[in-house]
Amino acid sequence: MRMKHILRAGSCSLVLLIVALATSSAGALGAIYLPPDTGYAYVNDNTTVANTVAGFVRHADGSLTPIPGSPFAIGGVGSGKGLGSQGALQLAGGGRYALAVDAASSQISVLRFASNGVPELVGSPVSSGGVDPVSIAVSGNLVYVANAGAGGTNVTGFILTPSGGLYPLAGSTVALPEGSGPGDVLFNTGGGLLGLGGRKLAVTLVNTSTIASFDVRIDGRLIAAPGSPFAAQGPGPFGAEFRPTNPAQLFVSNAHGGAGNGTVSAFRVGPEGQLASIGSSPFADLQTAPCWVEISHDGRFLFAVNTASGTISTYAISPNGALTLLGSVSAGPAGTGAVDARLSPDGKTLLVNGSAANVVAAFAVSSSGSLTQFASSPTALPAGAVASGIVVN
Repeated sequence: MRMKHILRAGSCSLVLLIVALATSSAGALGAIYLPPDTGYAYVNDNTTVANTVAGFVRHADGSLTPIPGSPFAIGGVGSGKGLGSQGALQLAGGGRYALAVDAASSQISVLRFASNGVPELVGSPVSSGGVDPVSIAVSGNLVYVANAGAGGTNVTGFILTPSGGLYPLAGSTVALPEGSGPGDVLFNTGGGLLGLGGRKLAVTLVNTSTIASFDVRIDGRLIAAPGSPFAAQGPGPFGAEFRPTNPAQLFVSNAHGGAGNGTVSAFRVGPEGQLASIGSSPFADLQTAPCWVEISHDGRFLFAVNTASGTISTYAISPNGALTLLGSVSAGPAGTGAVDARLSPDGKTLLVNGSAANVVAAFAVSSSGSLTQFASSPTALPAGAVASGIVVN
């Protein structure tokens, strides 16, 4: 989730976009009247000294209007540079909350969305359980954070309470190899005791070109899959997503193959978390540095953001998980540094962060998976933002 900002991973830079649920009232901060088909959008600015989140009203024509008072302080400290990860901001609690990484202060901020779209800090930021948090995974009330920094490279679990409290899960920390460069941590599905658990959890390790895979116990703790970590089928595994309609299929972008040599891998996930190649995986992208990955809600299409090429590729996903490349479109003017991407809840709009140009681009998604940039796109991000991560609600 791909350049003004150079990522830890090398060829991909990152911007964080959050999108929160829209309502028909802007409350005390001013009158923002929203048609029923719009929502809110937010980006984790990843700013130094005091990290902030920028918020936008999202309109049906793809345009974004800043929420009065934006950007909003979230309590921690950002790194001021691209994080080299996917999932630096995630929705939680059925869209009532968002969890944001504060990379420089090694903390996680919990934000509650007010009825006027304003993200409000819940309590104080919480220690991430390691150094330099870069990615967050959420499944029900179970949360895992990937920490990438030296001396604290790991994944650590937390419990999110209904009121927005975030508490460490005892015994959940699993060390990752120092220097492995975790790029994305993600669950396959929810479930388990008391709402805990995605049954499987994966972590892309960019610098070692491997993927760590875990079975999630009913108590939320992890058991490494037999044979984990697994070869990624290409250099620089970066963004990843389980297929929404089939959580036994995992797709991973391989970002560091060089000019025109990007690929996307498809894996079948076994009962203990083992990864097995699907068909002729990896599948050619014909672009450079496919980093961020997003899959349509109906599981039919995969979108790969090619940061170095400045394009977005669309693949059709067959029932067995094999990919067919349908084509690529421009992500914006040259040098926009396209990174994180996320679909709207109805699946009809794809928002893409252009980090180098400090913008967010919006694309209409057709029923055939094709992308067309809205005439109103792109929208400027706040000055000084180094946005990382993207979510839509």
